[in-house]
Amino acid sequence: MANATGRPTAPLILNEAEREYLERQMRKHRVARSMSERCRIILRCADGIACKVVAGELGVHKHTVGDRR
Repeated sequence: MANATGRPTAPLILNEAEREYLERQMRKHRVARSMSERCRIILRCADGIACKVVAGELGVHKHTVGDRR
């Protein structure tokens, strides 16, 4: 997605093994909440969703999404 007003972001591309690892970490019950949140952010960004939209969906600040990205 193009970001017309801010700094352009490079597409985030994950291979199958990376995606599987992140999804597995996200589903674990004994993983820290921060790790689960990071995994969700990375997966949503890899799906091509804008940082601002991801932040709204997950209830975090857009700068947090940018840092995790």
